[in-house]
Amino acid sequence: MDKNARIYVAGHRGLVGSAIVRNLESKGYTNILKPTHAELDLTDEKATDQFFAEHKPEYVFLAAAKVGGIVANNTYPAEFIRDNLAIQTNVIHTAWKHGVTRLLFLGSSCIYPKLAPQPMKEEHLLTGPLEPTNRPYALAKIAGIEMCWSYNRQYGTQYLAAMPTNLYGPGDNYHPENSHVIPALLRKFHEAKHNHQPTVTVWGTGTPKREFLYSDDMADACVYLMNLPQDQYQALLSSDESKTGKFEPPLINVGVGEDISIKELAELIKKVVGYVGTIEFDISKPDGTPRKLMNVSKLLKSGWIARTSLQHGLKIMNEEFMSEKKI
Repeated sequence: MDKNARIYVAGHRGLVGSAIVRNLESKGYTNILKPTHAELDLTDEKATDQFFAEHKPEYVFLAAAKVGGIVANNTYPAEFIRDNLAIQTNVIHTAWKHGVTRLLFLGSSCIYPKLAPQPMKEEHLLTGPLEPTNRPYALAKIAGIEMCWSYNRQYGTQYLAAMPTNLYGPGDNYHPENSHVIPALLRKFHEAKHNHQPTVTVWGTGTPKREFLYSDDMADACVYLMNLPQDQYQALLSSDESKTGKFEPPLINVGVGEDISIKELAELIKKVVGYVGTIEFDISKPDGTPRKLMNVSKLLKSGWIARTSLQHGLKIMNEEFMSEKKI
């Protein structure tokens, strides 16, 4: 990407989108398009088309999405599938209509089957049932991958889907009900410390294992992928299955390649926060998928590797939480 290229970051106020903007700005990109939701509602097809017609972005990072943890996914399944389908349909179609050079569609590791072989490879897509608690969201993201694939096949577009593992980082959502596991636990331990509570209760058995990627690392991977030389980038777009018979979606996993149990994570956050009480596990609550570890060999082969350790990332988040006085 040329430093003066028109780059649209959809969802620039979100966890990943804001990190992508920071990364682009740090690398000297000067023409970043970042309309707010109030200025552009991506569920509105006409408004999306008008924006692309007026600003003519050359590159698009599609990080806009309705996201949340287990509670949010269980409570608002209709919104999760409806809003995400609308956003990605409008952006992907409009990007093609207005000649966008490259588009990077951001998904989630929940696109893979609940009991997928570990670590999960890109080829495991559509090989088994999904985790029920986030199936509406996962199906929307799978539809986005298929849409990128279909437009590449029919129109010769260059749309790549990047599937991040579980993300955390600066600007995360600390809502007590609608947040993901790391910010939710960070808040819980701070509240317990503040209120001198003797115990902190964590959902589930603590045995599921999860992989975590720092949001600034995810952003760096996104910008790296968007800047790959044409031959390398084209190789990631995979083949036309109708001609080759091979199931090779334009998909690449983004992660660190190692995981940690929820129990170990809780202990680590407890230590970072400085909480001295005990941890209890509520086994009546759902665990979600037993394990979600990404196979990142394709990404490593391209030349990128994550730099931020989980412990270091948690310390940064903890400092942010305390500085902004979230409780």
